[in-house]
Amino acid sequence: MRIVLKLLAVTIFFSATLSYLKYFREVKGSGAGRQQYLVVDETVWQHARPDLADLRLFAAQNEVPYALSTERGGLETERREVRVLQPSSIGGKTQFFLDMAGLAEYDRIELRLSARNFVVKVRVDGQDDLHGAKWATLANTILYDLSDDNLGGNTTLRLRLTSYKYLRVTMDGPVKPSEVQEAWANVRREEKEIWRTIPAQSKREEQGKNTVFIFSVPKNVPVERLDFSIDPAQPNFRREVDLQDGINQPPGASRRVGEISRVHMVRHSQKIDFEQSSLDLGGTQTETMKVIVHNGDDPPLKITGVRLQQYQRRLYFSSSSAPQLYYGDEKLESPIYDYAKLFQKDAQATEAQLGPEQSNSAYTGRPDERPWSERHPVVLWIAIIGAVLILGAMALRSMKGVATEKGHS
Repeated sequence: MRIVLKLLAVTIFFSATLSYLKYFREVKGSGAGRQQYLVVDETVWQHARPDLADLRLFAAQNEVPYALSTERGGLETERREVRVLQPSSIGGKTQFFLDMAGLAEYDRIELRLSARNFVVKVRVDGQDDLHGAKWATLANTILYDLSDDNLGGNTTLRLRLTSYKYLRVTMDGPVKPSEVQEAWANVRREEKEIWRTIPAQSKREEQGKNTVFIFSVPKNVPVERLDFSIDPAQPNFRREVDLQDGINQPPGASRRVGEISRVHMVRHSQKIDFEQSSLDLGGTQTETMKVIVHNGDDPPLKITGVRLQQYQRRLYFSSSSAPQLYYGDEKLESPIYDYAKLFQKDAQATEAQLGPEQSNSAYTGRPDERPWSERHPVVLWIAIIGAVLILGAMALRSMKGVATEKGHS
């Protein structure tokens, strides 16, 4: 009897939930109970809730639990100040030590230097004994500051993940020991982010000193990155980029999203190679997007393409049979699954494909939960008018009665 009641409850729940969801798509995957994932595309974004809370997987009238993952990449960063020891000049070079004791692992060192307009060659060696004779070379790199050329700078030492207790930093260039002020260590454990390009129609215009790209973005799709492709023959540059929602907006409606730049040069016999061609937008949602590249008095950049991108949203699941993805209920809240709470991504997970969108034939919509008066306004007004007429008639009758009594008196 309990089994029958349980099956009946599951059937009622399945039917009720299913009838609230407007659309569904077949999921074509490998099955066999292995971990799979499907990628949310523009079709789903246009008809699902903006937070994707109404996504549901069903297989053979059973709800299939899933874990929704935004593929930003796993990144854990610990930033900690480290002591700068014994800054000195040795053989015309600036040398100092960094006390890394207490950090299990690290892979970047940020330096604060008071020097300006320099290019220096830097060697980083590691050792567990500050007074030891054998130091392991960890990096040979270039640090620079090109403030006078308006090309920014870089004072970050990037290393392979290491755990040495002490670092020896040797600078071959104009930075003096007294100009080495502070240092911070950064530990980065990183899982690479996964981007998908959003199909968006665009056109390019040259408007005065600006290069403008106007995009038509699919409805409800969040845009999280601008990615520029620039001709390799383009010489060094640094250009500010603004973003504007809509086309015919006043200049003040634009917002600065960053700058794109390229620095390939040799200074003081040292080669500098740096390029920034992608800008973070933080999840902008608009159907028309205007990207403005400020050229100043320079010729327009040789931009060969601009892509709108977003992090992949993946639904990870395990099912022995091919499920269907349902969505399209603005009131349905996010599901709570043990599967999601205990989820661990399988590196061997395979991608399942979504079939074309179809209307859910079982869709009836949610029952109207508004008060009776809001659902039947005509009846309410008829009742009010009727009551007014009745009260008016009663008042008129009462007035006639009073007048008759006065006539008799």
